[in-house]
Amino acid sequence: MREDENRMILKAADFASAQSAYRVCAEEFLDPSQQQANVIGMGIGVKWKNSEPTGEPALIVLVTHKVAKEELSSYDLVPTKLADMQTDVLAIGYPLAGGGMPLEAYSQNLAKRARPVKGGYSIGHTNISAGTIATCVYDISPDSNSCRNSKYYILSNNHVLANSNDAKIGDPIIQPGRADGGTNPRDRIAALNRFIPITFEPPVPRNRHDNLVDAALAEGNFEELNREVYWIGYVNGWMPKANVAVGRRVQKTGRTTNYTTGRITATNATVDVSFGAGRTARFKDQIITTCMSAGGDSGSLVSSMDNIAVGLLFAGSPIATIINQIENVRSLLQVEIGFSVR
Repeated sequence: MREDENRMILKAADFASAQSAYRVCAEEFLDPSQQQANVIGMGIGVKWKNSEPTGEPALIVLVTHKVAKEELSSYDLVPTKLADMQTDVLAIGYPLAGGGMPLEAYSQNLAKRARPVKGGYSIGHTNISAGTIATCVYDISPDSNSCRNSKYYILSNNHVLANSNDAKIGDPIIQPGRADGGTNPRDRIAALNRFIPITFEPPVPRNRHDNLVDAALAEGNFEELNREVYWIGYVNGWMPKANVAVGRRVQKTGRTTNYTTGRITATNATVDVSFGAGRTARFKDQIITTCMSAGGDSGSLVSSMDNIAVGLLFAGSPIATIINQIENVRSLLQVEIGFSVR
């Protein structure tokens, strides 16, 4: 590994010290009633100086765009330190649920019908345009080893399978998604089984949000589902949050941009995400990467370069991608992703 790449990676001890500072100051700093101009979140990452990574820990203040200091009021200047931890500013654009670009912006090689279907292909509730299948999963339960009680699911986002809380359990899920020519009942592949509700502003103020994931499951038939992710292969396990390191390279296959790679720039991030129609949701404990997605890639499984599941892609902009921690997805939905912890 080159020395500059090594300095992009945050050591565990440094992450712990930054995390302690984050716990002290994040809630107050991100209070919507006094939030600074352009600030939309905060995470933990590596300090950069003169366009070079230092390897030093920092609280990463997430902004829509950077503004010259002389153009900001003294109130809107990000402090050089918060809770005795140095800060840095990272521009991530205006995060949108869905990947950050219109569906038609790219060629769509995976926007077609497939049986059995793999991760990476187009999917969606009948009332949304299209998103991406992460992979296929099964229940974590005392009965999971019983053939008679086994259930098999497509994993994707709430906003892809459950229409951002507006769907009903049992609603049809089509593959490909409606924007890609999918119709019900011909292309029905599954039924909405469960989802983690998203709290929105309005009506709930952002400082009262506890969103961790944008995630949902659709139950399908075993013979029509394949756990393989197109181009990447089979998931070899899942990564606990404690092992998801700043600087790590990651990969995904999605309906719109196909196979892409990126690098983690911040973890433990709290970030405000637009869901359109005037609705915003504040998510906590998120992963921020360099841009590796576009509209329609929502729901893609993000994995390490050796195929360990890291997270569930759900939002982004033309300069950054936002990902749920896979440990949170697995725990809240009670499904197995891969075969073991890595």
